[in-house]
Amino acid sequence: MSGSRFERIVGVETEFGTLTDCPEFSNPEQAVAAIKDAVFYDLKLGLIDRHARDDVFEPALSGGFLMNGGRLYIDAVGSHLEYATAESRTIKDAIAHDRAGHRIITQALRGLALQDKVSVYNNSVDHFGGHTFGSHENYLTVMEEDFFSHQVNELIPFLVTRQIFAGVGRVGGHRLDAVAKRPSYDEVMANPVDYIWVSQVYGVEPDSTVNFQLSQRADHIIKSVASRVRFNRALINPKWEHFYSHDRMQRLHLLFGESNQMEFAFALKLGTTRLVLHLIEDRVLDSSIWLDSPLYALREISRDQTFEWRVTMADGSESDAVSVQRRYLELAQGYRGMSAEGDWTLDAWQQTLDALERDPLSLGDRLDWVAKRAMVETFKEDAGIDWTDDVLHSIDLEYHNLDPERSLHRALVESGQAQRFVTDLDIIEAMTEPPSDTRAAGRGKLIRRVLQRKNPRFYVFDWNGASTERHEFLEFSDPFHTYEEVVPPQES
Repeated sequence: MSGSRFERIVGVETEFGTLTDCPEFSNPEQAVAAIKDAVFYDLKLGLIDRHARDDVFEPALSGGFLMNGGRLYIDAVGSHLEYATAESRTIKDAIAHDRAGHRIITQALRGLALQDKVSVYNNSVDHFGGHTFGSHENYLTVMEEDFFSHQVNELIPFLVTRQIFAGVGRVGGHRLDAVAKRPSYDEVMANPVDYIWVSQVYGVEPDSTVNFQLSQRADHIIKSVASRVRFNRALINPKWEHFYSHDRMQRLHLLFGESNQMEFAFALKLGTTRLVLHLIEDRVLDSSIWLDSPLYALREISRDQTFEWRVTMADGSESDAVSVQRRYLELAQGYRGMSAEGDWTLDAWQQTLDALERDPLSLGDRLDWVAKRAMVETFKEDAGIDWTDDVLHSIDLEYHNLDPERSLHRALVESGQAQRFVTDLDIIEAMTEPPSDTRAAGRGKLIRRVLQRKNPRFYVFDWNGASTERHEFLEFSDPFHTYEEVVPPQES
């Protein structure tokens, strides 16, 4: 039951930041562990791994799969909470399941009565510590042998310029210090996982030359493509994993993504990227779309206060980010009529580019960077402070608070100042129900079966299959198949 040529599996992985003001915990890592345990042991929304998925990065009990088909776990690098959505065929399912992860974490915090002491954030930068964490996108994509030697150059200009509508905005900037002090022996021994396979270490310091920019992560990207990304962050991280491969297709793992709070921006980001991947697979694009220096353009676009967003193409000609996006859009119009979500994307893409060219600041109900900039500037003027005041970083951060009672973005939603793409009912349903048209349906159904056992002693779950009895393995190799028919009947 594979999907049609125009269909594509999409998934999103989000890394969360955590702040604590709680005497019960001596550090944020303990709070993160408490949230994870509450999801599996108190809320019973999934099955925690009893086996080590990876002896270093995902040891036993560090997380597990949820009945909604997704996965919640602690990433050992940085000991942060991470949530991966179930495989989705539609943008609507992908966004609903991403937001369901927010609700699950918030519900766990409230169950622990920690909502006033622990805050979890869906942002992508630590303003003071200099760290960055992402919202990574995954697309099932046909990748021939020349993908990373040639075709990737046709994707990079799109990723560099899509921040004009997909950027979440940030106060200030960071400067990377290439001559940073090497970590001491004690530092490495205290956090050994952070330094495994690290080929270089850089320092980060505040950059006062920028007041506000489009992207939270642009300042930290130093490679176009890289596999070892702890201190070598890239736009794309190659993945060649069997559990995400199917019928010549592999998982394309995009690192340069940010945690959109605006559902419109989130939907536009996923929808446009899907269409561009079709263009690449159909070999419609050529070298005329290549950028001369994409990483330089990435930072220049993000920091451009004039909104002209100028770029230099590989052939030496001058252009701008809107024009680059228009070139992709014009070619993607050939896919009109292929799907309802594709047509929505084409219309929204056109309208957004027109507005960005005419008046970018008119898009405050759709784009995060515009909404956040307006909030910050209003606060700055009302308080009589300038851009150097640290309180502005707090405004930036609280825009991304998962707690709906504290989130500044949620305030926009409640006041009707943010366009919706999914409903609250869609999100609530996605907390416990997987997408009905991917292998996540079978996985979620099987997890629910095991949870109904009085004392489930043996189970192993992965993206591509599961085992709930010794010497028996159910393979879920086709991500477009639901596999519900292979799930054993409910025990009486």
